Amino acid sequence: MLWGAHSGGLEVRTLPDGETRLAGRFPYGSATELRGGPNPRREMFAARAFAARIEGGQDIHLLANHDFAAPLASRGAGSLTLTDTDSGLEFDARISAAMREVSFVRDFLGTLAAGLVGGISPGFGVPDGGEEIRREGDGLLRIVHRADLVEISAVTKPAYPQAQIEARAWELTAPARRNLTNPRQRWRA
Repeated sequence: MLWGAHSGGLEVRTLPDGETRLAGRFPYGSATELRGGPNPRREMFAARAFAARIEGGQDIHLLANHDFAAPLASRGAGSLTLTDTDSGLEFDARISAAMREVSFVRDFLGTLAAGLVGGISPGFGVPDGGEEIRREGDGLLRIVHRADLVEISAVTKPAYPQAQIEARAWELTAPARRNLTNPRQRWRA
């Protein structure tokens, strides 16, 4: 699974019944610089890149910092709504008053209230033929046309660490690709 990131904001509201609502958006069509310098590498998601899994109804989770041990909401539990539009992936999550009593949820909401969490980062895999890599000026641009969304996370720092960029196998040609699932070969936000 690969992870992408965006510095888009989260909207947080706590309702009178104690339920907390989180809403956020991951934009399409907006290139992100993954590596600068003389050979920059940028990435962009095409419109509705996540449409297949969203429209297919698969269970997708909202996590704190890509940690499946820290689920905040899910489609399967009925607490996460995902909307895929031409301009971006939007979500609305409901964290019940009872969930707010869980220690990792309290910790997450505390860091969120302190302004330490504010980015959105999807966890995804790219199927064969789902991406295009092309030359753009002195660097490369990766356009993700289709991706299998597994989770979306609220993250502290929505950026791709340079140490793992090369795991993406940037090539101008488009040979058959394999999904990278080894934790050392993931993009992290």
